[in-house]
Amino acid sequence: MDKTNVTVMIIDDHEVVRRGIAEVVERADGLTVVAEAGTVAEAVRRAELMHPQVALVDLRLPDGTGIDILRKFAEVAPDVAPIILTSFDDDDALAEALAAAARAYLLKSVRGAEITEVIRAVAEGRVLLDDRTITRHREDHDDPTVDLTPSERRVLELIGDGLSNREIGDKLGVAEKTVKNHITSLLAKMGMKRRTQVAAWVAGQRAAGWRNQN
Repeated sequence: MDKTNVTVMIIDDHEVVRRGIAEVVERADGLTVVAEAGTVAEAVRRAELMHPQVALVDLRLPDGTGIDILRKFAEVAPDVAPIILTSFDDDDALAEALAAAARAYLLKSVRGAEITEVIRAVAEGRVLLDDRTITRHREDHDDPTVDLTPSERRVLELIGDGLSNREIGDKLGVAEKTVKNHITSLLAKMGMKRRTQVAAWVAGQRAAGWRNQN
């Protein structure tokens, strides 16, 4: 491997995002973007043609997922070292990336310098994603509802259904003031300040997962 010039491929279905990442990579010494792709099919074709050393791979693409790309690379371009670069901070996605032999897992919120550092590390043969990473990730994502009482959990679910305090009281057969007390308590336990935050959290938990999010 030529350590003075690492060749990189960027796979993301948003052209503006690809261009932004490409600019970050190109500004770094010793890194060169040799290919871009916006679909699974394009990524496989261009990887076979250009033989990049490292590929930055988004998870969600129009014709499949980044995990599909990693599995295809294992068959047709095994020398490409893949890095997942995504907006999804998701345990399932992280575990699938590990199973598909990703070398690292980065969120798009990271600094540009961190992206280039990880590219260099992966190009040198390092693996920054392993079972311990999964374990640490899960430990850092404790369930904020763990201390809620059964009544508070029911109120939480009804907030997620879009019900008002009065409607929740009618549904549970309790006074509206009792509902307000439950909400005050569950907000404190979950580390949140507003009812809208609770509704958003419930909506996120109910989503089908990173594969099906719009």
